Amino acid sequence: MNIGLQQKPADHLVVFDFETTGLSPDMGDRAIEIGAVLIENGKITDRFQQVMDPGIRIPLFIENLTGITNAMVKAARKNDAVMSDFYEFIAGHNLVAHNASFDERFLRAEFRRIKKYFSGGIVCSLLAARRIYQAAPNHQLATLASYKNLPGEGIYHRALADAEVTAHLWLSMLDELQVRHGQQFPTFDFMFKLTRTPKHQLLKLYQKNTDKELD
Repeated sequence: MNIGLQQKPADHLVVFDFETTGLSPDMGDRAIEIGAVLIENGKITDRFQQVMDPGIRIPLFIENLTGITNAMVKAARKNDAVMSDFYEFIAGHNLVAHNASFDERFLRAEFRRIKKYFSGGIVCSLLAARRIYQAAPNHQLATLASYKNLPGEGIYHRALADAEVTAHLWLSMLDELQVRHGQQFPTFDFMFKLTRTPKHQLLKLYQKNTDKELD
């Protein structure tokens, strides 16, 4: 990962979400919608949303789950064109997604098709929430939205709506870190480390980062 991006503030990044034809690009599944939210200095400043045509049929289950139909994607631009635009949208930024391993697989698979490579970092807001909101009933996005009373339309399985809720969740977690754990200016690298830190070692991570801020 780009060293400069590692040290970028955690409140300056892009939150993104895909809707897809299935669970795995390795099995031939493709993205059918991308939604993303740009956060700058802790504020949502821009959005990106496009339905796209992968050139394959959407299973009925996915149509019912997302509301994205085969007719909708046939009327949309091809994946290559949309992903080229999205590559420009995220240039110079780190990324966040909820259950990021899923979205990262599709991001990299779609970029490979257009010979692009994303060199920034990707952090999982679900893993972060497991450490920051340990008392939540579970760490699904809808549950956390209700648990923290986050802004949103209550529409799930559409890319921009999910990205918006995830963005508010991310900002809520940064606020929690500041208020309850003394983390005033966490970097993206700190948040990445947090998602990899066992719960019983979090206090040590917080103290180490506080000491670094005071140096």
